[in-house]
Amino acid sequence: MLEFLFLLIIVGAGTGGELCVSRAMKVVGEVHDFRPAALVRFVFLAMRVGWMWLGIALMTLAFFSLLAMLSIENVSFVVPVTALSYAAGALGAMLLLHERISTQRWLGVLIVCLGVTLVWLSRR
Repeated sequence: MLEFLFLLIIVGAGTGGELCVSRAMKVVGEVHDFRPAALVRFVFLAMRVGWMWLGIALMTLAFFSLLAMLSIENVSFVVPVTALSYAAGALGAMLLLHERISTQRWLGVLIVCLGVTLVWLSRR
C-alpha cells in the first residue's frame, strides 16, 4: 500500500512539476542569446515566474518520494512503474496546456500503461 502512495506522489507531483515549469517557460519564452550574461538574465527572468517555483517544489517532492520508494522496493520495479508519468504528462498537457496529442502518441501511452501494469502485477 505504501508503494502505491509513493507512486501516486511521484507521478502526480513529478508530472505536475513538469507541467508548471513548461507553463513558466511559455511565459518567459525561448532562449535566443547563449552568451553567459544573457543566460544569467534569462534564469533570473524565469525565477520571477510563480509557476517556475511551484514546478520546482513539486518536482522536489517527487524526487524525495522516489528516494523513499527506492528504500522499500527494488529499482527494477520502481523505474518501470514510474513510467506511468508519461501517461500523466500526456493527459496533463492536453487538459492544462491545451496541447494536441496525436493518435499515435496515445497508442504509445497505452503501450507504456500496459507495460506498467505487467510490472506492477509481477511485484513480490
